Amino acid sequence: MSAKEKSMSFIDHLEELRWRLIKSILSILLGGVVTFFFIDEILHLLLQPLENIDSVNKANLQVLSVQGMFVIKWTIALLGGIIFSVPVITYQTWSFISPGLYANEKGFVVPLVIFSFMSFAGGILFSYFILIPYCLNFFASLSGDIVLNNFSINHYFSFITWMLLGSGILFQLPVVSFLLSTIGLLTPPFMRHYRRHSIVAIFILSSFITPPDPVSMLVMALPLIVLYEISIGISWFVNQGKEKRDS
Repeated sequence: MSAKEKSMSFIDHLEELRWRLIKSILSILLGGVVTFFFIDEILHLLLQPLENIDSVNKANLQVLSVQGMFVIKWTIALLGGIIFSVPVITYQTWSFISPGLYANEKGFVVPLVIFSFMSFAGGILFSYFILIPYCLNFFASLSGDIVLNNFSINHYFSFITWMLLGSGILFQLPVVSFLLSTIGLLTPPFMRHYRRHSIVAIFILSSFITPPDPVSMLVMALPLIVLYEISIGISWFVNQGKEKRDS
């Protein structure tokens, strides 16, 4: 650690945090603008899950407000900005905490950024190809043969974006484990001790995200339990490296 890093005051840290946040927000806005240039293609992709609904329960979308499509397009663009800025946000977070780390720990930044983006993308793909089609079929089937499924397009895209973004964030669990273990706030014994509590919390969280049936809850919960076990392994790896340096 350099003398400059040691002499940083609390105000200096706040100022650095402010600039890290500004850079992260700017990356989201820039990503949103870039996404907007391809908004029609993205909207087409987000409408594809409707094609997987059983023909008996087919759903139609309706724009129920004058500014409906305008709001939807900019909301999707903002979501795209968040997705594309994940590497920048991860880098800014790591850069903020890295001054207090050892020199060899600081070199983790590139693998961390790549792993963070891959985890986020994995969550989105899991939601798009598995979770969303199942949820749409479940909700559409509740209408039966009498009630028509005419969804508000605003509500549809709100549902889709919530599922995509929520899954992407939840799949960041190993990344969070790595960051907290690096700064000494998380250890494998702690995670093993609270494994049962965490599994219960995962099932509760999954029940809020998915439709109210046990199958969809399991579909969401099982990958998160696997990610929790992976997070324990990542925490063990980080803490083993610290023990070797201290010995």
